[in-house]
Amino acid sequence: MIKRQFPLEFQWPTQEPFLFCVHHNDYYPKGNEQLGPDTKYLRGRNLGQDFQEKDGFRMYHGKVVPGFPVHPHRGFETVTIVRKGFIDHADSMGAAGRYGEGDTQWMTAGRGVQHSEMFPLIRQDAENTVELLQIWLNLPKVNKMANPHFTMFWNEHIPQISIDEGRVQITLIAGEFNGIKSNTPPPESWASQAENEVAIWLLKIKKGATIELPATKKNISRSLYFFSGKSLNLNDQQLPAKTGFDIDSTKVARLEATHAEVEILVLQAMPIDEPIVQHGPFVMNTREEIIQTFRDYEQTQFGGWPWPRQDMVHGKKPERFAKYPDGRLEKPEI
Repeated sequence: MIKRQFPLEFQWPTQEPFLFCVHHNDYYPKGNEQLGPDTKYLRGRNLGQDFQEKDGFRMYHGKVVPGFPVHPHRGFETVTIVRKGFIDHADSMGAAGRYGEGDTQWMTAGRGVQHSEMFPLIRQDAENTVELLQIWLNLPKVNKMANPHFTMFWNEHIPQISIDEGRVQITLIAGEFNGIKSNTPPPESWASQAENEVAIWLLKIKKGATIELPATKKNISRSLYFFSGKSLNLNDQQLPAKTGFDIDSTKVARLEATHAEVEILVLQAMPIDEPIVQHGPFVMNTREEIIQTFRDYEQTQFGGWPWPRQDMVHGKKPERFAKYPDGRLEKPEI
């Protein structure tokens, strides 16, 4: 049943149409007035390129606030699942937002967008843990030049399924399980077509509990990322912790937590099966399209940057919101 096995390091291997998956889990200290860590924590870091964990966290491309200042994308989608902490979003469409504590943002880069993703350390009286999963999902050629778009899935409205007397929890970011469907993906997404069987599921299985992942039709890729817990059985085969697996999706996968609670990310989809040419944050079908992308970005900056700073943050209040390009303001309804 297992086709490939790999250790879960910082970046996780994926199967097409998924291009990239990374697990950020940073134990940031108390924040300061600038929403970053105290300057004593910044000494000795390669600020702007700080990907080596030190004191339990990384600054990434941030120099004051951790995170990823303005950068471009074209030709794919980002799905960002924030399990702890907050992300401040700003983009070249003039949209903005703060989301976290279970929220997911699904952004279609399409023909091109610039955005920043910063991790504001809002709490000044306590530590600021930030844990998130970011997944890159390819777009088919017909949709690569779609208009940029983003959608918020607020934690309060993401479908949750309980099975095995409540000992198994399934969070449906994308796809369907036991007849229950996820929120609607962006309209140009590969996930918007049910026949592609795109699934992004987070599983939490308590000790001794089990779940069966149903079989799919042929040619569906399915990857399991066992990222939290001690031991897991897959169809009675014991699997080591911090390990990923590509498995045969045409067979039922029975998962059992044997010693303690475990957490698993499931990525599943029909491959797009088109040529992929990637150069950093640009994903197209041909080398010529990548060259044209660079030309377009040089000429248009994908709409420019309408914000006063490249590492845009949105103040000290831990209030979640999304402001869309048309000016519409959205907040989670509790």
